[in-house]
Amino acid sequence: MKLSTGIIFCFLILGVSSQRWGTFLKEAGQGAKDMWRAYSDMREANYKNSDKYFHARGNYDAAQRGPGGAWAAKVISDARESIPRLTDLFKHGDSGHGLEDSKADQFANEWGRSGKDPNRFRPPGLPDKY
Repeated sequence: MKLSTGIIFCFLILGVSSQRWGTFLKEAGQGAKDMWRAYSDMREANYKNSDKYFHARGNYDAAQRGPGGAWAAKVISDARESIPRLTDLFKHGDSGHGLEDSKADQFANEWGRSGKDPNRFRPPGLPDKY
């Protein structure tokens, strides 16, 4: 019950009232799948210096779904970048370890979400499959 109340509150905050709820939820679900596919492809490729490309591509694909997809991409990206910063504090103290990489990841996330070409971050030699 609390979860459904929280979701409805978030939709009201986001101004989704002008859009059909079902459409927004469908786009969000599809956007989450796009993000998962980009993550899975990144893991499968295991290619050096390709993480920014997959960040941008996942966000780009999700945002192309519509406002729900863009919302899902932002929530997932922000959560993904916040968790390592929290765990880094326990591992490395307040050393800023990983902060620059996290900022670069967020730049790639926003680049893709804004509809710009994710291939800007594509490393040379990454197989065409991706």
